[in-house]
Amino acid sequence: MVLLLVTACGAQSAGSQHECTAIGTPVGVAVDVQLREATSAAIEVCWAGSCATPALTLHPSSRVVETTCTGTGPDDSCGARSEPTGARNGFAAVPGLPAGPVTARLTLADQSGSVLVNREIALTPEMAYPNGPNCPPGGPQARISVGPDGSVTAP
Repeated sequence: MVLLLVTACGAQSAGSQHECTAIGTPVGVAVDVQLREATSAAIEVCWAGSCATPALTLHPSSRVVETTCTGTGPDDSCGARSEPTGARNGFAAVPGLPAGPVTARLTLADQSGSVLVNREIALTPEMAYPNGPNCPPGGPQARISVGPDGSVTAP
């Protein structure tokens, strides 16, 4: 039995030399917020007559501004320096999220608790392929973006 489990972890997709790992895929909705005043978020996701209200915590976003490498060999090393962008991001895990139409209500508030954004948006979660298109999908994901002016889109 153990041999079968070990073999399955390094399986290859049919007709391909591409290795498909057992990497997990978080199922849910990613939120990118450019509205600098927003410090907290809440989301409700609904489909097929039921709704989920998962936790959604916003974290400071950053970007890589400098990279250095000692070479290109397997024993060489690289480093990166990042800086904050002023934006925030979060991910709401939504078990059972379908790969099909859903609606989401996103609410953003500032430090004092004043609501800045309260918007319902239609989303269509799509299957994510963490090992690439030659391997089985991991699970559905969707994304919501909030612009600096509070506009809400599903890219």
